[in-house]
Amino acid sequence: MQKAVNTKLKSATTKAVIYCRVSGAKQVREGDGLGSQENRCREYAKYKGYDVLDVFTDDMSGKNSARPGMQSMLGYLHMTASKADPIVVVIDDISRLARGLTAHLELRTSLAAAGGKLESPSIEFGEDSDSILVENLLASVAQHQREKNGEQTSNRMRGRMMNGYWVFAKALGYKFEKRQGHGKLLVRDEPIASIVIEALEGYASGRFETQAEVRRFLESMPAFPKDLPNGQIRQQKVSKMLQRILYAGYIEYEPWGISRRKAHHEPLISLETFERIQERAKARNIAPARQDINADFPLRGTLVCTSCSGSMTACWSRSSTGKRYPYYWCMTKGCDLHRKSISGKKIDSAFDSLLQSVQPTKGIIDLTTAMFKDAWSQREDQVKAVRDDIHKQMKDLDKQLDGLLDRIVETSNPTVIAAYEKKIMKLETEKQILLDKLDQKAKPNHTFEQMFELSMAFISNPWNIWKNGTLALRKTVLRLLFAVPLSYSRENGFRTPQVTVPFEFLGSFTEKCKLVRSERLELSRVLPHSDLNAARLPFRHDRTPWMVRIV
Repeated sequence: MQKAVNTKLKSATTKAVIYCRVSGAKQVREGDGLGSQENRCREYAKYKGYDVLDVFTDDMSGKNSARPGMQSMLGYLHMTASKADPIVVVIDDISRLARGLTAHLELRTSLAAAGGKLESPSIEFGEDSDSILVENLLASVAQHQREKNGEQTSNRMRGRMMNGYWVFAKALGYKFEKRQGHGKLLVRDEPIASIVIEALEGYASGRFETQAEVRRFLESMPAFPKDLPNGQIRQQKVSKMLQRILYAGYIEYEPWGISRRKAHHEPLISLETFERIQERAKARNIAPARQDINADFPLRGTLVCTSCSGSMTACWSRSSTGKRYPYYWCMTKGCDLHRKSISGKKIDSAFDSLLQSVQPTKGIIDLTTAMFKDAWSQREDQVKAVRDDIHKQMKDLDKQLDGLLDRIVETSNPTVIAAYEKKIMKLETEKQILLDKLDQKAKPNHTFEQMFELSMAFISNPWNIWKNGTLALRKTVLRLLFAVPLSYSRENGFRTPQVTVPFEFLGSFTEKCKLVRSERLELSRVLPHSDLNAARLPFRHDRTPWMVRIV
């Protein structure tokens, strides 16, 4: 008899589920909003004698009714509840269900259709007109609070941006840190920051001809975050990175009417470099570098046929024994050398000899270093004059801006006003570039030795960099050393290459020099700057050490 009564009481127990929601994942990580809501709902269910079957949660805004936790709960109610045996849905507050009147009404209808009955320790839901009115008023108040909070947050963010601080998600190469007097400030995030600098400056200087080359460079950097599982990066990510004025130390945001202004964070590139990037991005499209240029054929794309001046291609060839051999050949139809292969090892060996011949002696390198130091000293003397000139240009720009502003006040023609505003924006950009240049004309961040270490290493021995460098560094050597593609003959090897200006300068120095054995003579005197500009340095074409005396 007692067992039958207990079974009847157990079957009569009201079933319930709990729904909890916070506005974002950050509240889940840093707070206990979900836990406190669940505890309050469980106390209410225990007081009412409900049997809690499950708990459903969400961590997203309440203006949208399509939330994962809510949809899971509705599916559970459809499978479990019925009209004869509804399930109570317990929420902590009406704002936890939704913070918008439309979303609230949609969810109320969906809960009723699924067999759910809404209850809360904060409000009594009813079906009479007065209860529905109060419920709708509370839902409207929750919507107003959400919208008001959004307005206040936007206003605070806009005010902070007007003061020169970035308030949105951090850009690649930066991270947020709390700094005294600034709050959260963007700071460099290494090693990503250095990778971003190399990519941006490489595109601005022409080292990377296209954005596709920038993307492949970033994909080759293990430390740079990738978009796709296969280690690739979306092209849209590269385009966005090239357009971000944030990297130049400035901020702007047109939707809030915030014009370009100097920011407090450290720039990664100069404003002049940024403007050069925008000019290159708007210029005509250039065919991207071939993706099949690899370490096996570093000269591919640089060699041309001596017969037709057409580009030579390359690939591996497999013999009957299964061994692989590298070959270059001309693919130009009608050429005398069409599809006549040349051993890749033969070309590589000849190119090594060519690079080793373009190697100045130690005495010439010392003289070149002295020239650089002299130019460095003169550059330091010129800095003051340049700064004075920039100040003068800025004063002229300020006068032009004041004149245009006076004209805008005097006119009422919308077309004229728009033209003046466009001119003002252009002048403001020019002024910002001058200010950026003024900052760059401060004391150098590095010493002479640090600034010219890599340059002197390249000039003194480009073959060593070619031998030990990566594919990207080898391609850079080709661009810096040779002014035009290299012409190769099957019979005579490489023709005399046309080198770039620095190496042409060094190579022509022999016209005003006499070469003698190093053990017989020392450098007789130090040249004045005027003589250094006129002098030219020789290349060493054999293994004999030479010194130089000006005659």
